[in-house]
Amino acid sequence: MAPGRTRHNYTGTSVAERQVERRALFIDAGLTVFAEKSYANSSLSDVCAVAGLSRRQFYEQFAGREELLVAVYDFVQDKAGAAVAEALAAVESDDLRALVDATVRSYTTAITDDIRCAKVAFVDIVGVSPEIEAYRAQVRARWGEVVSAIAEGRDGARIPPGGWRVPMAAFIGAVNGAVHQWSLDDPRPPVDELIDVFTTILNSLMSAASPGI
Repeated sequence: MAPGRTRHNYTGTSVAERQVERRALFIDAGLTVFAEKSYANSSLSDVCAVAGLSRRQFYEQFAGREELLVAVYDFVQDKAGAAVAEALAAVESDDLRALVDATVRSYTTAITDDIRCAKVAFVDIVGVSPEIEAYRAQVRARWGEVVSAIAEGRDGARIPPGGWRVPMAAFIGAVNGAVHQWSLDDPRPPVDELIDVFTTILNSLMSAASPGI
């Protein structure tokens, strides 16, 4: 094959495109399997069966199941992040409560519109390993930066003396607990109930009138 040319399969799909497609299939399969069986009680064979791909193809993408779990978690967090960015861009007011409402509503909708996302990224991933807990702390820190940017310079807003690291740990802990309960309830309560709870908590954390944390 001449240098610089990309190998294609019989349908004209490039190797790189096939790799992207397979990775997406494995992530979607991970969402399904981990949500239905839990991460602890599922196997690589389960994931490959749902994806319709082989173990060899799995190891072309991931070092193991834990790396897949992180990829699934990133998929959910990226989805939520994109939704929040879009919602904030559409807010025409500089009012803190309007911004908090847009943030919480878009975030909560993004993590609950597919029950698999709620179960895996906010319930099943908790406590899997020290490495994943450290990674989750990094993600919390990034969300803390989002919250800090919302609060910065806004009337009625406060920035905690130690920054948002501890408050965001408290908020995400509340999110995990509430989403867990919501995912277990049958029938599940309206998502607006979660939004109301999360908005109340975040407004309290961000309000200048709140007691020190």
